[in-house]
Amino acid sequence: MLRLVNRLLLALVGLILLCAGGVVLAQGLGWAVPSWWPYGGPHDALLTRANRERWRGDGWWWPVVIAVLAVVVVLALWWLLAQFRRARSAEVLIDSGDGEAAVLRGRALENALADDAESMDGVARADVRLTGRRTGPGARVRLLLEPHAVPGGVLHRLTDETLARARDSAGLASLPAEVRLRAARHRAERVS
Repeated sequence: MLRLVNRLLLALVGLILLCAGGVVLAQGLGWAVPSWWPYGGPHDALLTRANRERWRGDGWWWPVVIAVLAVVVVLALWWLLAQFRRARSAEVLIDSGDGEAAVLRGRALENALADDAESMDGVARADVRLTGRRTGPGARVRLLLEPHAVPGGVLHRLTDETLARARDSAGLASLPAEVRLRAARHRAERVS
């Protein structure tokens, strides 16, 4: 949900800036612009000569304005690039013991964790996503529990068995996990 809101806000800001830029461009080319637009002619400026010269005597003014605008542009670009960053870890770096490093595909470790979790009693379905860096991955585990499952027991087996096996087999020092449990919907049982 947060990702959707984030992208909608980004699209809204982009649309507003695109429309404002289009109106300024149309104004500069002498085309008709909306009547509510504050600048009436192609020679109008966003800052009048009086506004520009007002701070001319202070040597700090323009460097500060340029620095603030540069920081805003850098932050906006960082935010834009963060929207496309993959939250999923594509590979895990493993110490092979001989001084070289081996690379394990993240999807393979995810599938192994999900298969191991689904084989536990009381788990109907498991979804695993690796997050974090390739040298220190974490896991997001979502389990759909069957109606008869005991959540505490499933969580205990998952952390003590499944995640421990994955951590040991991959040679990781730790494998932090965020686990979400959800109960499967089922029909009410009739008593006769």
